[in-house]
Amino acid sequence: MRLMNWLFVISVALFISGIGFIIAGARTAQLATPVEARAPEMAPVATVKQLMGGIIGPSATVVFDSVGTIVDATGIHEKQPSTETEWAAVGASAAALVESANLLMVGNRAVDTGEWAKMSKALADAGMVVLKATQAKDPMAILAAGETLNASCDNCHRQYQR
Repeated sequence: MRLMNWLFVISVALFISGIGFIIAGARTAQLATPVEARAPEMAPVATVKQLMGGIIGPSATVVFDSVGTIVDATGIHEKQPSTETEWAAVGASAAALVESANLLMVGNRAVDTGEWAKMSKALADAGMVVLKATQAKDPMAILAAGETLNASCDNCHRQYQR
């Protein structure tokens, strides 16, 4: 009879231990963070020259041409975006300039991590000022930011234009 008592006690202990392991395992599974799917690594395709000709140059031209004063035989004409579509186009060009600064730092495009990075950041900063000016619909702020944008382009081209 004593043997039956011990077998019962051991069976109960094993049962309770098993339940404990199941609960502990379930808690661990709940606390574990799911593995996030990573975006595949993308290799740069365009060269710096292609970025300049395809994105940066055209986007800067839209910004530069969006505001100004035109003097002709008929008088003085102020030019600035006047419709939502025109403001959106200038804003999209400003955003493209900011993103292009990021693209200039991807892969083997970055010539160095010093001045190249600083000049790419200057392009992004100037683009952000233009973007904020378009959001505020402030043509004078675009004009002022255009000078900063032009300076960032000129400084980089003086050192790195190939």
